[in-house]
Amino acid sequence: MPPTLQTVMRRMHLRPLAGTSGPGVLDAAVRWVAVSELADPTPYLEGGELLLTTGLRMDGDLTGYVARLVRRGVAGLGFGVGVSHEETPPALVEAAEAAGLPLLEVPRETPFIAIGKVVSELLAAEQYEEISRAFAAQGRLTRAALRPEGVHAVIDRLAKEVGGWAALLDESGEVRHATPDARTDAVAAELSRRRGRPLDTPRRAEAGDGRMPASLALSAPGEHIVVQPLGGGGRPRGFFAVGAGHAFTPVTQTVINAAGSLLTLSMEQGRAQRAAERSLRAAVLELLLAGEEERARAVLGRLGGRLPAAPVVVLAAGPDALDALEAVTFTALTGVPDVVALVPEQEAAEVALSADAPVGASLPTGYGTLRDALDQARRALEAALDTRRGPVVRFGELAGQGLLALLDPAAAHAFSTAVLAPLTAYGSRADLMESLRAYLESNGHWDAAAQRLGVHRHTLRYRMRRVAELLGRDLDDPGVRAELWLALEAAGRPPLRGRATPASRPGNSR
Repeated sequence: MPPTLQTVMRRMHLRPLAGTSGPGVLDAAVRWVAVSELADPTPYLEGGELLLTTGLRMDGDLTGYVARLVRRGVAGLGFGVGVSHEETPPALVEAAEAAGLPLLEVPRETPFIAIGKVVSELLAAEQYEEISRAFAAQGRLTRAALRPEGVHAVIDRLAKEVGGWAALLDESGEVRHATPDARTDAVAAELSRRRGRPLDTPRRAEAGDGRMPASLALSAPGEHIVVQPLGGGGRPRGFFAVGAGHAFTPVTQTVINAAGSLLTLSMEQGRAQRAAERSLRAAVLELLLAGEEERARAVLGRLGGRLPAAPVVVLAAGPDALDALEAVTFTALTGVPDVVALVPEQEAAEVALSADAPVGASLPTGYGTLRDALDQARRALEAALDTRRGPVVRFGELAGQGLLALLDPAAAHAFSTAVLAPLTAYGSRADLMESLRAYLESNGHWDAAAQRLGVHRHTLRYRMRRVAELLGRDLDDPGVRAELWLALEAAGRPPLRGRATPASRPGNSR
């Protein structure tokens, strides 16, 4: 804080004449010393100055002069006696007392420049003290960042430095760590209101414009809160909030900014470390798929890791499941699907459900047949993404659904379209398709198929001859019948138009 009027008075032995009896008047901050003999010096003042004058042009009614100084917000007026006036003009004393302007008498032996130098020294000492406090606080925050608790320790230390509370939130506004009495409800509500809006690059944004500024300030009676985003450019990777019952000083703001830099650095370092660990696990998975189990174990063992004990179940999932799965088991990123996890057989069901996303699970396997198990998991994941059966699909469940459940939906639909094209192009005679299905479902028995269709068997024979002609195939061939049955089944299912994601799949939110 700048020196107060009381401090300057005592250091320079200035005598109060008027306007100093009000509560807190002498505690006003003196931000600078200005000297002026103008009748109206206010155009050259900013407010907070101790204005010094010898009253060269003072005479008559001085209420207007004093009123202008009060409106400008000067800290006080010092009148130098013994130059143009042997004593302070009574009219000035009267006007200052009436307006509540602190009026101080400056003895002739006290040069104005001496007052300016003292105030300058006091300001410099205060600035040095503020910088020292800021550096000391930054040092304590840095030491906290080096502790095993990492970002949590920084948050705890920051709360002590500001004399209030602090909290760490993820990018969705969920609280990850907070000190006691943290007002995270107000912070989360404001972030929720602004979620999904673009991050504003200027330091401040207009009130109510709906954009998230680089630093957000929330104020209420007895509560001051600052919220800052964490991470580089673009969307924030998280937020931290600081609150106190008093307004934050420039020193406190410096400390808050330093904490933001440390938190961002810690997050980036954590991201780099996680990226390196994920690259290593992906390499280990490639070794396993190549049959190099011993090398894979050796590579992982050098870093203190180990593979789950066989038999394992392979889980395949989308990127939303990465954090949940890698927290509990060996998990690697691959091209397709995005996430592969190896789980002990007895834990597979629980781990798959913990992903909170569509998951495909293989049959239990040893590491020697891992590639086949991965293919099973991928097929099960496609089923989980393309149906509404539930968040987890096991490959064993697909076996009871026929051959079609094991085929790629897009490939099966393309096959069906090509095989049945001659029939679908034959005018609007849908009875050929219906007759073919009834014939195949009845295993080629004419009477049973005709009865199912409600037509005479001779009519059905005519239709089947027409089907055989259009398709150019022998319907008595078992292989042909199998292909036509598969084509009809695939025709009854919609094609998979691009891979679904957990967010886009209807009915999959949990």
